[in-house]
Amino acid sequence: PPLPRLFPGRLSAFPLFLLALLLGFASLLWLQLSCSGEGPVPGGQGRGAPRQPCPPPAPLQPVRDELSWGPHRLALLVPFRERFEELLAFVPYMHRFLSKKKIRHHIFILNQVDHFRFNRASLINVGFLESGNDTDYIAMHDVDLLPLNEHLDYSFPEAGPFHVASPELHPLYHYKTYVGGILLLTKQHYELCNGMSNRFWGWGREDDEFYRRIKGAGLQVRRPSGITTGYETFQHLHDPAWRKRDQKRIAAQKQEQFKVDREGGLNNVRYRIESRTDLSVAGAPCTVLNVLLDCDTNETPWCTFG
Repeated sequence: PPLPRLFPGRLSAFPLFLLALLLGFASLLWLQLSCSGEGPVPGGQGRGAPRQPCPPPAPLQPVRDELSWGPHRLALLVPFRERFEELLAFVPYMHRFLSKKKIRHHIFILNQVDHFRFNRASLINVGFLESGNDTDYIAMHDVDLLPLNEHLDYSFPEAGPFHVASPELHPLYHYKTYVGGILLLTKQHYELCNGMSNRFWGWGREDDEFYRRIKGAGLQVRRPSGITTGYETFQHLHDPAWRKRDQKRIAAQKQEQFKVDREGGLNNVRYRIESRTDLSVAGAPCTVLNVLLDCDTNETPWCTFG
């Protein structure tokens, strides 16, 4: 056999390990040189001849909505601010997930670019108003929550609001009135609720107020059934140790956060679209709206960081 001739005497594990390590290193070095244009052309024709670069990974093939998928089209509304690494994962993943389920959809990234505190509810109101007439239902969707179970239903919620990220499945929030994370509504039902309250600046509580709006409109929240993956149904991308949430509450805000806003919502959200850009993330189409929200500091002085 050839190996004993190369290593006379009794072989041990160490020389074999060392040989495998050297061969692996040589293979990687050859691959790098062959792609960088610094190595010889195969066949020995010259040294240092120019080469083609290593081919990049194939981009995601775009999937376009087809009318055969059904009459309804989803506006996926994603409130957003400065979480680009999550966005890069979210857009191509959700485009593939919904296309595989033959859900006609368009992803709207609602990027808050003003200097006020983050206002998730107002951004969803803006997304609803800007999503156009070619969509007839919405998904209020967190950018850091990815569905892992293909049996989750994103179809038209004709019977009423459908809470995809139900308390029995969400990895963090398990109280029975929770409607955050991912919630589907027809546009007609969202208008019936007058959208979401614009009074919630900073993180949290806007979903709890919206649950009361849903009940006040005479609607019943439905949730998934037959999902057996439990708290592993979703991947939660958010790292609280690395990215702190704005949970500051001043005195007046503490009193207001548990009240039902009976006046505001879709009818009085104040904003301006700074820019609207259609782009592709790893082959997945989406629209980015750069949103400038406005705040009446007499009504909600807690919209600023001061």
